[in-house]
Amino acid sequence: MNRKTLVLPAVVGLLTPVLAACGGSDSGSKNGDAIVVGTTDRFTATKDAPAPVDPAYAYDEATWNVLRQTVQTLMVQPKGEGDPVPEAAESCGFTDSGNERYACKLRNGLKFANGDPVTAEDVKYSIERALRIKSSSGVSALLNTIDTIETQGDHDVVFHLKTADATFPYKLSTPVAGIVNPKNYPKGKLRDGFAIDGSGPYTVKIDVNNNTGASATFTKNPNYKGSLQVSNSQVVLRTFDTAEAMGAAIDKGDIDVMTHTMTPAQIRRLDAGTDHNVDLVDMPGLEIRYLAFETNAPSVKSKAVRQAMAQLIDRGELVSKVYGIQAEPLYSLVPATVTGHSNSFFNKYGNPSVAKAQDLLAKAGITTPVKLTLHYSTDHYGAATKREFQVLQKQLNDSGLFQAAIQGHPWATYRPAEQKGEYDVYGMGWFPDFPDADNFLAPFLDKDNFLGSPYSNPTIQRTLIPASRREADRSNAASSLTAIQDIVAEDVPVLPLWQGKQYVAARNDITGISYALNASSTLQLWELGRGVSG
Repeated sequence: MNRKTLVLPAVVGLLTPVLAACGGSDSGSKNGDAIVVGTTDRFTATKDAPAPVDPAYAYDEATWNVLRQTVQTLMVQPKGEGDPVPEAAESCGFTDSGNERYACKLRNGLKFANGDPVTAEDVKYSIERALRIKSSSGVSALLNTIDTIETQGDHDVVFHLKTADATFPYKLSTPVAGIVNPKNYPKGKLRDGFAIDGSGPYTVKIDVNNNTGASATFTKNPNYKGSLQVSNSQVVLRTFDTAEAMGAAIDKGDIDVMTHTMTPAQIRRLDAGTDHNVDLVDMPGLEIRYLAFETNAPSVKSKAVRQAMAQLIDRGELVSKVYGIQAEPLYSLVPATVTGHSNSFFNKYGNPSVAKAQDLLAKAGITTPVKLTLHYSTDHYGAATKREFQVLQKQLNDSGLFQAAIQGHPWATYRPAEQKGEYDVYGMGWFPDFPDADNFLAPFLDKDNFLGSPYSNPTIQRTLIPASRREADRSNAASSLTAIQDIVAEDVPVLPLWQGKQYVAARNDITGISYALNASSTLQLWELGRGVSG
């Protein structure tokens, strides 16, 4: 086993891996056979979510990892350090000094996988469709700074924004801005099921079992034109029920690559170097975990209760007991490696203290112990999640100030229930849409937020978020970003817990694994090849 650690430099701006990829070319896999990638991520069609892979609805890591391979966007996040680069577009840029007018020119000869031409009207249709549908997932909020979209001929698209938004190029790199064929995607409603039609580097066939995607076969799209170099002819993304089953499959050679989510025990075993057939790559990650609150619920409506929880939870103990080297304590929604981060929760609460938590509750007249239930997903964030919530439960209950229970639910029912406000306190994870501090704040705090949270702070929404987006140099947004984080630490609508590393394990004849995931934990299957690992 060879362990490879990618170290990302601390730079002013956005952080992405900068090491060269381990081989790969546009000629496809050495033997022409499919590369098989294992994951425990899954997506399911349900009554509440009948269209899991429609770009106007999809808003989780599992579905986005399918869409990014198949649905082309105007911009794409680079595999190296830097800002987004053109993908379906030949060029894009702001055409005014106020970051309110953004123009893109499409590449010549763009086609959907079925051969239909891709035009500026298709881009307009796709993005306006997502805004019009405004699905319950909240993904359309990524595009909420768009006022109008103008087309000029077949190749030019101009976005007129309501307010300045220096992060807009990143938003155009996300699947909600993906270009879809109007023939297959109705204007005013979601496309149910698992079919995807786009112009990205691959076409896809999803095998479904009990309304859940069991595997997805990605085949190189012969009509693709864009900036990505595809290093294989076919990749199969195979879903496993457990990380242990996925690990057994890579040990036997049934799969070539193992991604999200490996258990802490698997990471330790691979890190020990006992398996000479598998390489492990670890890199700094931007994944975060946090507790969220239904702030109108009686048990947590008083911010003193939420503040007391912030005062009691010992992140260091949580990480060491559950995740070890895989994670680090987090004291803000914004990870420590992203420009604009502030340790706001540590600055306000310091080290865990039962006495301080008791004082907060007493001053607010809260009767103790406070009874509540911590909810978590049993199948979405990895096998260690239950243990994580057991540790959180014990920390709260050992204080004598809380009487906390824990309850797990499958993601298919968990996410809709959370959106409907059925859980007072619940655990969530966040894999950023793009690696900027704005994307760790606005999705939780802006109007039409991802969580469907009733919490609303006018200063954040009307003043601080717009102020931060006016700054093209993101380091100049630090004051408004810090102010947002300080308000969150005071009001505690969410409670950050930890940020994690990301890992990929691959059999040692697979190349390109250093770029199999980017800084936003996005799978980049086109980077994988078969040959001699570097």
